Amino acid sequence: MEASHAPTLHTANVSRRTTMNRVFAVVYAMAIMALLYRHALTLHLHSTTVSSFFIYLCLLISDLVLAFMWTMLQSIRMRPVYRKEFPENIKKLVRESEFPALDVFICTADPYKEPPMRVVNTALSVMAYDYPTEKVSLYVSDDGGSAPTLFALMEAAKFASHWLPFCRKNNVAERCPDAYFAANHFSSSSDSETHKIKILYESMKVKVENVVERGKVGEEYIVHERDLQAFSKWNTPEFTRHEHPTVIQVILDSSRDKDITGHVMPNLIYVSREKSRTSSHHFKAGALNVLIGMRYGSLVEDYFTGYRLQCEGWNSIFCNPERAAFYGDAPISLVDVLNQHKRWAIGLHEVALSKYCPVTYGTQAMGPPMGFAYGYYAFSSTLLIPITVYAFLPQLALFNGITIFPKVSDPWFLLYAFLFVGAYGQDLLDFLVHGGTVQRWWNDQRMWLIRGLSCFWFGSTEYFLKSLGIYTHGFNVTSKVLDDEQRKRYEQEVFEFGVQSPMFVPLTVAAFANFGAFFGGILGVFRGSNDLEELLVQIFIAGFGMLNSWPVYHGLLMRGDKGGVPIKITLISMVLAFFVTLAFSFFCEFSLS
Repeated sequence: MEASHAPTLHTANVSRRTTMNRVFAVVYAMAIMALLYRHALTLHLHSTTVSSFFIYLCLLISDLVLAFMWTMLQSIRMRPVYRKEFPENIKKLVRESEFPALDVFICTADPYKEPPMRVVNTALSVMAYDYPTEKVSLYVSDDGGSAPTLFALMEAAKFASHWLPFCRKNNVAERCPDAYFAANHFSSSSDSETHKIKILYESMKVKVENVVERGKVGEEYIVHERDLQAFSKWNTPEFTRHEHPTVIQVILDSSRDKDITGHVMPNLIYVSREKSRTSSHHFKAGALNVLIGMRYGSLVEDYFTGYRLQCEGWNSIFCNPERAAFYGDAPISLVDVLNQHKRWAIGLHEVALSKYCPVTYGTQAMGPPMGFAYGYYAFSSTLLIPITVYAFLPQLALFNGITIFPKVSDPWFLLYAFLFVGAYGQDLLDFLVHGGTVQRWWNDQRMWLIRGLSCFWFGSTEYFLKSLGIYTHGFNVTSKVLDDEQRKRYEQEVFEFGVQSPMFVPLTVAAFANFGAFFGGILGVFRGSNDLEELLVQIFIAGFGMLNSWPVYHGLLMRGDKGGVPIKITLISMVLAFFVTLAFSFFCEFSLS
């Protein structure tokens, strides 16, 4: 007789690229050691002036940082695993009555940067889970203490009494109403019903957006005594976003509330924890701890909490089904992206430079592979050093006719070529294997360079000022709101500048420096003052910098919309680029005299 096999929830298969990754890692590590040896040799034998010593020391430090980050990244590539999930087998393994209770937390902080209708759609998606509804409890943590957000959730609860039965009856897979209606899910058997549910949704949306626009809940919407009690706290002058008492509102209670078919509804609870200017509230982590055990000490509370739980013995499995498990909002204007990453840079510094450093504490608790994997992200801001050096130093040297890399006929040139092509080639291969495109890979590597010249610098500076007890701006919510013009430009893959952010200045300075160095170097070759064989690497780096700076050039010269680089940023950057070039020239001449 054949033995029966119990159904499985997921399978795991080790990638066939594992062996190739390991072999390449050994070869690439040897190349890195050869490069560091050359740097040390050059620093020892050819640093005859102050300027040459400075240049070669900067290159050595930059490549040491790159080597350190590459080493930690290999922990992710040593044994890649692919999983396939089978959620349909859950009911074969566990009776529905044995399903565990499920607590889901949604965080929000600002109704104008995180529109309540987005929160509503997230909440409705969770309430409509294909899961025993009486076992689902949804907690919405509103750190802004917003009456419009509470109102939106109360309206969502009314709509949910229609939406949940509709999803069950029609076996709806897309249970986020906004995404469902946007996809035009209509059929001959459900057009009428779908039309009715869509009218209810649009009616709710109009009410919520009207309240958000007015900034308060009008009396016409408060029709029950329970509603009056819920919003009474907002009617006092002492209640502000930054200072208010605790608000806990049970909107749906599974023990009493039912949908239009008599089916039990899930629990829905609105929570806004007490806030006071006189006491520390730990931002989002503090808000969540009112409800998941979040770890304090870092602005990246999700990363830090997951990391600490892993160190304490928890195991996790990464599931990435073909159909997206979650939809999310991300900022699309460049300034919002950079502000978000600046906040992450501060938080990651708080982990990397603490007693919980992944390279030390993490490797002891979880072993080197997991410790290095967390360490790669914790130390990601250190990439500002090599990115800044390679964005400016070869170009400034090229302006002054100084050769800092081996010429093409030198065997060391092949080492540089292998390291560059190997790093970018492997990264591109990873992107393509995981379903990405060349265009997305290019945008991703370009964003690394942009972050290295902007938010990594600003985030690191803010972290060290904070460490010295100097006031910084603190936590800022990233805006998820965009107008139609911004959305159109985003869909066309056009960068959104638009505002006069200081983080755009180093990007624009680098764009000017690379442009001037590239064409200056080419012009010098044609005039005979530059040796192409000796300066080819520097000309290539300047050209590569120009290629990555294309969005900046486009924003400077070819934009008639509101998303271009502001004129003030352009003028400041031009002046800074001129003075940086002039100062480096004086430095080189002074060191020779």
